[in-house]
Amino acid sequence: MERSPSVTSTGARGDGMTRIGTAARPTYAQLLQRLTAAQKSAQGAPAYSRYVNRPLGRRLAAVAFLAGLTPNQVTALSALSTGAGIAATALLDPAWWAGLLVAAALVLGYALDAADGQLARLRGGGSKAGEWLDHVVDAAKTSALHLAVLVAAFRWNGERGSAWLLVPLAFAVVASTWFFTIILNDHLRRLAGTRDVQAVVAAGEARQHSALRSLASTPTDYGLLCALFVLLGWPAAFQWAYGLVFAGFALITAASMVAWYRQAGRLDAVPASVAVRREEVAA
Repeated sequence: MERSPSVTSTGARGDGMTRIGTAARPTYAQLLQRLTAAQKSAQGAPAYSRYVNRPLGRRLAAVAFLAGLTPNQVTALSALSTGAGIAATALLDPAWWAGLLVAAALVLGYALDAADGQLARLRGGGSKAGEWLDHVVDAAKTSALHLAVLVAAFRWNGERGSAWLLVPLAFAVVASTWFFTIILNDHLRRLAGTRDVQAVVAAGEARQHSALRSLASTPTDYGLLCALFVLLGWPAAFQWAYGLVFAGFALITAASMVAWYRQAGRLDAVPASVAVRREEVAA
């Protein structure tokens, strides 16, 4: 689920990468080289997603290709890994090993989420059904993870911590709204067949200040959230860290909604003569 205001969903598979022939089976190193050369723009993506998850996803995509897996099978593995981490969050008692187990499952699931689209490019392109499946899995985990935190917090604190239970509830609402809006923005721009001039300017600024933007968007980074679960063995520390991430996420979401609403309003007024292909914006 690597998503940001300037990066489209990783589930959109197929970017014109040349299909690898079956006459000469490529090596793992060759596959990594091809994936690195064909990597889509990471401008504006949060730091973990950009510097950790995508490189890890490339390696998993290469392994999956050599194992003969399909992109949808990798998506299913991602869902299983993430689902296991979510279930463990809700069901396991606080312990250092439980935190490591949950974080490892979530991190692996996120890396596989990046790998399915990259595997599709290796295989010559994806499908609408594959993109649909990827988005459905992302939508389910976006809210389910925070609801698992809600269950865990209730088990830890009971009635004593009833006020804090509002934090994961609010996080679930904000995160699901953020996810839906990212998808909706992309859908509206596809329908319009254009990007307005302001969006193009924003993309240019992202290229110039991409490292700074990556750090600034850290609270929205799903990868950071996954890593945060190593603190599950220490509930008080986890709740403080989780609450701080939520506060940052909510602030960024509020600011982004204002900007996206204005951009959506401008889509109706953009003439076809200034239409810009999506690939040119992301280049």
